[in-house]
Amino acid sequence: MKILTTFVMATALTVSASAMAAGDPAKGKATFAAKGCIGCHGAGGVSTAPAYPTLKGRSAAFVKENLTNFRSGKRKNPTMNGMAAGLTDEDIENLAAYIGSLQ
Repeated sequence: MKILTTFVMATALTVSASAMAAGDPAKGKATFAAKGCIGCHGAGGVSTAPAYPTLKGRSAAFVKENLTNFRSGKRKNPTMNGMAAGLTDEDIENLAAYIGSLQ
């Protein structure tokens, strides 16, 4: 019984931590506008310029990974490295949640 109780508690904590790390799409939308993402990636994440990728339809995990890699310099793009440099972990979580919601 003790093992079952421990398992249930550990599962509950994992689920709670995942929910907390999910980000806030509304805050992400505000950050998307405030940081100027709309300028290249378009309103609603739909780019009108071939040089810039459309983000609508991308998963939150994709966005989080790429923004984190741009911020650290692991992924190279002068524009995106500069844009991501000023993002906090919370900003990235929120942006990922917003863009991930644009399905």
